[in-house]
Amino acid sequence: MASEPATDAARSARERWLGWIDGSLLTLVVASVAIVVVAGLLQVSFGAYSMSIAQAWQAVFDPDVLLNPQALEAFFLGGEIPEMGRQSLIVWNIRLPRVLVGAFVGMNLAVSGAIFQAVTRNELASPFILGVSSGAGLMILLTLVVFSGLSAVLPLIAAIGGAIAFLIVYLIAWKNGTSPIRLVLAGVIVSTVFGSLQTGIFFFADDLGVVQSAIAWTTGSLTGTDWEQVRMVLPWTVVAMVLALVSARQLNVLLLGESTARSLGMSVEKVRFALSGVAVLAAAASIAAAGIVGFVGLIVPHMVRNIVGSDYKKLVVGCLFVGPALMVAADVGARLLLSPVQIPVGIVTGLIGGPYFLYLMRKQDSLGAI
Repeated sequence: MASEPATDAARSARERWLGWIDGSLLTLVVASVAIVVVAGLLQVSFGAYSMSIAQAWQAVFDPDVLLNPQALEAFFLGGEIPEMGRQSLIVWNIRLPRVLVGAFVGMNLAVSGAIFQAVTRNELASPFILGVSSGAGLMILLTLVVFSGLSAVLPLIAAIGGAIAFLIVYLIAWKNGTSPIRLVLAGVIVSTVFGSLQTGIFFFADDLGVVQSAIAWTTGSLTGTDWEQVRMVLPWTVVAMVLALVSARQLNVLLLGESTARSLGMSVEKVRFALSGVAVLAAAASIAAAGIVGFVGLIVPHMVRNIVGSDYKKLVVGCLFVGPALMVAADVGARLLLSPVQIPVGIVTGLIGGPYFLYLMRKQDSLGAI
């Protein structure tokens, strides 16, 4: 008998935890995972050494790799790669890191955009539009051109640049409070200025290779990514995603408005800047790995919101899966659309995001505040 109350309490806690998961969110998650798997298999199948989808599947799920601690340690922590089959070596050592980095970048940008939209109560907000991407990109370019020895801490450097840019945007937009339109206009101003500074930095680079690398950062590209990028972006992604998930309640409260949030005991400005820090960290991690990829942080939260609603418990989880699906699929298009020429994935996301943004403008009478 004594165990029944404990069992009931555990069941009640489990129901509270899982009660917000509905059919629309579950369908969205399953569909997104399917897109990532299919697009990922296509990505690892094509190249100088082509293989069938079945061969790619066997290589990705090769037991000699998945059940070999030495192999996993070599890939995820760095070290000597043990002997393995040719197909498995090509897939795991060369092609799979690009899929993983794409998934992490999409995840970070989508969640970052969702947080910024709640913090600013502005559905037009995203790391790209609010100038965070430009600030992070400027700091990365400075590092590549002037301080090349600091490449190991690029996510932190990018986070500093993104935070500075967002603070500048907020200061420009502040006038007895902020408004959605002022934040967007301030973001456009800061992005333009920082973009000009990025272009100016090219003239100080003597090495043509550095210039080409810098151009790749500004356009957003996953070409040439390897396990070093995976190891760089993975820990920051885990931190940012965990913080975003546990902050869902605060994000929901912020959507109610400042006066309501204060009446519920929230220190609005402190929470706002803390959550902005999470969004900046997520965006910075993605920019450090793949450069400035536009529109993902804007359109993914809209897609998810149209399906699961505005509850951030569902919205953040949806972005965790839809962001990777969009990014990995877009990268497959970037790689195969004009094969053998590879175009930057940022161009593909821009071609997707521009028309979708126009669709939003035509669909909604009032676009801005949420």
